[in-house]
Amino acid sequence: MQNRSRGYAGAVRVEIGPDAVKVRLALWQKVLGLMRDMIVPLRDIEGAEVVEDATGVAMRAGIKVGLRIPSLYYAARTLRLDEAFIVRRGTPAVSISIGGEGHLRRALLSTSEASELAARIEAARAGSPGS
Repeated sequence: MQNRSRGYAGAVRVEIGPDAVKVRLALWQKVLGLMRDMIVPLRDIEGAEVVEDATGVAMRAGIKVGLRIPSLYYAARTLRLDEAFIVRRGTPAVSISIGGEGHLRRALLSTSEASELAARIEAARAGSPGS
């Protein structure tokens, strides 16, 4: 059974499965943000925590490609492709720290359920073999 969480306005869908966390983006986020859905194996997730000022973090992260409306909304990645942002002003976010062999090191996703989502990811990590 998968745990699902909808991000702001239902545009982002996060699915927590037995082996991976899947971040499903809306079509407009994929096109304007120059991104695709993200699938992160639980064994590669190093942690999940709540970030209250997600747009501030995105603004300080350096040059980004994708949709950027400074101080309001980001659907973008850093040029090095090591951080992904789907964040909106005034909405907390869950920050997922990622290890492993891929380029992505962090995904920051705004959702009104950030605390619950971070707790569910941490619980899935604890129950995952190899964590």
